[in-house]
Amino acid sequence: MEAAKTLKDVKVGETVTVIKLTGEGPVKRRIMDMGITKGTTIFVRKVAPLGDPIEVTVRGYELSLRKADAEMISVQ
Repeated sequence: MEAAKTLKDVKVGETVTVIKLTGEGPVKRRIMDMGITKGTTIFVRKVAPLGDPIEVTVRGYELSLRKADAEMISVQ
């Protein structure tokens, strides 16, 4: 079984669906406050040269996610 793919692994231009949020407390709350929950579709628009931040479109909003946050979002 392959390791769970996280948002950090997604290539620019791909659209993925959130299957799980890991992380605890304030970090998870911050991700959920951005509208990112299980079943949410995320389109990856741009990734900075060093991989931080990752710019995504979620529910019609353009957001920037830190790489550490993106690692906590499991996708398919």
